[in-house]
Amino acid sequence: MKALARLIPTLLLIFVSTNLFAEEAPLKVDGATTVDAVKAKELFDQGVLFVDPRRISDFEAGRIPDAVSLEMKSVFSEASLAEHAQKSDPIVFYCNGPKCLRSAKVSKLAIGWGYTNVYYFRDGFPAWQAAGYPTE
Repeated sequence: MKALARLIPTLLLIFVSTNLFAEEAPLKVDGATTVDAVKAKELFDQGVLFVDPRRISDFEAGRIPDAVSLEMKSVFSEASLAEHAQKSDPIVFYCNGPKCLRSAKVSKLAIGWGYTNVYYFRDGFPAWQAAGYPTE
């Protein structure tokens, strides 16, 4: 029990320090339009494609309705994106909020591949949920 009591402060320090120094997603992505939850919902209501590059486990735990899962590390590619959108189609990329870099990274990739109507929803799924918008 004493060993556990000595270990707890160390574990707490590790947890706090890794979260405090986690890299923040950029506020904007060159070539993309950054949107907040209200604008994302407007785009959703217009039927715009939402792409979710999060891990499959995150996607399965909850997502924006009808979002397409293109997991960044194993699925997301120019070919996989082309299966769902033309280069001029509007696309919203989102992930797990400001501590998640995936939506910024895939937005940059899509722009590099010639996609011209990219929306970067930096605040992502947590902001969507906080606004009380529908989820699956």
